[in-house]
Amino acid sequence: MNNNTITSKPHYEILDGLRGIAALMILIFHIFETFTIGTNKNLIIGHGYLAVDFFFGLSGFVIGYAYDDRWNKMSLSTFIKRRLIRLHPMVIIGMTIGAAMFYTATSPNMFPNIAQTTPAQMLAYTILGILMIPTPPSIDIRGWREMYTMDAPVWSLLFEYTANILYATIIRRFNKTTLITLVILAACATIYQTTLTQGDVIGGWEFTRKHLQIGFTRLLYPFFAGLLLYRTIKPTQIKNTFPWCSLILITILAIPRLGDKNHLWINGLYEATMIIIAFPAIIYLGANSKIKGQHTSKICKTLGELSFPLYIIHYPIIYTFTAWVSNNNRTISTSIWQAATVLLGSIAGAWIILKLYDEPVRNYLRKKFPDKPRKTPHPHNNKNQTHPNTPSKQTIKKHNQ
Repeated sequence: MNNNTITSKPHYEILDGLRGIAALMILIFHIFETFTIGTNKNLIIGHGYLAVDFFFGLSGFVIGYAYDDRWNKMSLSTFIKRRLIRLHPMVIIGMTIGAAMFYTATSPNMFPNIAQTTPAQMLAYTILGILMIPTPPSIDIRGWREMYTMDAPVWSLLFEYTANILYATIIRRFNKTTLITLVILAACATIYQTTLTQGDVIGGWEFTRKHLQIGFTRLLYPFFAGLLLYRTIKPTQIKNTFPWCSLILITILAIPRLGDKNHLWINGLYEATMIIIAFPAIIYLGANSKIKGQHTSKICKTLGELSFPLYIIHYPIIYTFTAWVSNNNRTISTSIWQAATVLLGSIAGAWIILKLYDEPVRNYLRKKFPDKPRKTPHPHNNKNQTHPNTPSKQTIKKHNQ
């Protein structure tokens, strides 16, 4: 054993469960959205897209918990390697599934560019997606202007990677005052985006100046507020909050859009309040509560494991479902069974990919590329970056050298 070896830490079980709830809400949101695209109908699950902002907040909190106290024995390259092993295998499979299903989503109304796209072009876009190289709307091959046309939700991973790099290179060194200042400025940007521009945070998936601005606005406050929350909250003990936090999160995401086109600020104020206040509060409650009972613990564990695969692989299925709805002029009332099939099929597919691909690949890569601890303490490691808050005193055994 080497005392510098990086150890694994226990998970926050309730936060894992809430991540799974958010992923399920995104799936349901996208299923219902297929029936409103190109119409004036209101979205069912009207704020489902805010789950992405909740994800960013969770990520900031968990990154702080996982890495803040490790920089005296972990190099930047080790951090990047660990994040790539955790995230990128699913990016690869998501793009591959998107390529395999690309031509199943042919629809003159919804996806006008697919019919004119050659297999060679499709393969080129798949490779670009695997390499996380975004493409501009001017060369879009689907018709929806997405930066990752094989699997649109990967756009949020581009910002996730950016936040990870910012954290590892700069922001982990911030003291509390500097981090608070950054979070306040990011909150102001969120309020400006939601109340004074378009009345919401919708955007981030196009490789355009406008969408990049929206994407960074959506990223900066939740992620670094999550990090600040981890560094500042005092551990306490709250009775099992998972049912209540789940109910609150579902309600927030399901609330219909508020106001109208002449009062965009009403909906914007709602979204800003949820992002700035409600989501951190939910994370706080989830992080400071213990699960009682193996049944709830197993539910949270399963939801947490499914969350990332489900988020990544469901949208290629949504493309095909959207094309089918458009080509056959279907409505919600005439497509209940098909929608249920998409829901259950996406969940089942995510579970299969998790067990047969994601977990084995990550385990292989961790063994193939073991952590190499730093030889000397990092000069920037300081007591401001440590935090006593852990979900339990148990730690997983250290990796053998």
